[in-house]
Amino acid sequence: MLYTTYYTPAHVAEALDLLARYGAAARIVAGGTDLLLELARGVRKAQVLIDITRIPGLDQITIDPDGTVHLGPLVTHNHVVADARMAAVAFPLARACWEVGAPQIRNRGTVAGNLITASPANDTITPLQALDAQVVLASRRGRRTVPLAEFYRGVRQTVMAPDEMLVDIQFPALAPHQRGTFIKLGLRRAQAISVVNVAVVLTFPESLTSDVAPGQEWPVVDARITLGAVAPTIVRATEAEECLRGAPLTDDRVAQAAAAAAAAARPIDDVRGSAAYRRAMVATLVRRALVAVREGVERRGWPRRTPLLWGRWNGRVPYPAGAAPRFVLQAEETVETVVNGQPVALPAAAGQTLLDALREGGHFTGVKEGCAEGECGACTVWLDGVAVMSCLVPAARAQGATIVTVEGLARDGQRHPVQEAFVRAGAVQCGYCTPGFIMAAAKLLEEIPQPTPEDVRQALTGNLCRCTGYVKIVDAVVAAARSRESR
Repeated sequence: MLYTTYYTPAHVAEALDLLARYGAAARIVAGGTDLLLELARGVRKAQVLIDITRIPGLDQITIDPDGTVHLGPLVTHNHVVADARMAAVAFPLARACWEVGAPQIRNRGTVAGNLITASPANDTITPLQALDAQVVLASRRGRRTVPLAEFYRGVRQTVMAPDEMLVDIQFPALAPHQRGTFIKLGLRRAQAISVVNVAVVLTFPESLTSDVAPGQEWPVVDARITLGAVAPTIVRATEAEECLRGAPLTDDRVAQAAAAAAAAARPIDDVRGSAAYRRAMVATLVRRALVAVREGVERRGWPRRTPLLWGRWNGRVPYPAGAAPRFVLQAEETVETVVNGQPVALPAAAGQTLLDALREGGHFTGVKEGCAEGECGACTVWLDGVAVMSCLVPAARAQGATIVTVEGLARDGQRHPVQEAFVRAGAVQCGYCTPGFIMAAAKLLEEIPQPTPEDVRQALTGNLCRCTGYVKIVDAVVAAARSRESR
């Protein structure tokens, strides 16, 4: 049992009341992609979870007339990726959000949660510090604004009091004469924890416009360079910044700044890399970032479109009749939900993960447990219209929700086109991972009816096939799209 009581408040005021009542025994849950794993591993303790995901208005991204960007506490990584304004005025953050996990993770994981988890390897902290972000913390005692650079006390430690909730992330939008980027080094292309990550934000004279590359002629007016996964908290490489101020981005200046950034790092040896390797990679990534900004190619590799696995939804929680529901569930209570279009009662499920509840209580055995920690995608289902990994969703979140599993894809005795294409292409080997692939692929075709092979590969980054059948899987999804078009 991961927790004993699960609250779903309808307003922020109710959430703050619950935090004031339970204090350190309670935790706010939004995406839960970090929290559920921490509870399972004993890294965090919580008797009470307060699910804020159904409070209206907390998933909004807004920009004030003065250029201040606000991210609500329910803004997910995919919300940032999908918002063209973020790529325009906060590109380092947009790129970092795109680098987080895989689509199913980005559909649940929030930027606020990434900050609160307080791991120095978390991707969004680095660019937000480079963007000079602040967080707003609220409690029944009032509100306070904390610069993100002062928010951390150490690894997985913040200045938040037990009765506080993060209600806003704010930072100034990049002006036309400012450029920045984010670069992450991982051990694989997706679903990777950073070995090192780097964010750079440079300010040039105001006469520089957004469609002109700075080159080696424009002097750097100001610089911000932040480093992740190389110290207990994010490092601000101030000496590297000083190397750049007041001078153009010549090769010599870039090399000096890269060396100074490496000297600022305080890495450790661990399973992902040695301290010496990390320090060397800091220099390499800072140099690449500075050269990319100088040459105006910092957005190279940014996808023309990013599969979100939202299908026809907008990626936001639907509210019945415009009103947020309010639930309280004890761990052994039954969860009432709708699965594959039918009302379903999941007995004694409220303290479980959605994966366990569906398999054990609902007998939906097509939902597979491959890793139980969001690494393999075998447990992919659709929750309120978007693809998620059910091993990272509290079962109580399904109360009053709508879920689709692989058992619900067939219609009138006919297999879904993706299922049919998997059979015809021989895209099934041992078959264990297949339900997760099919659920992700079917949601992709709702969203992008005619995906390219690269779209398919991006959409399936959260799904692992231990039999290495990826080529036929991609072929099957492309073939399914063609068969749908011909109907």
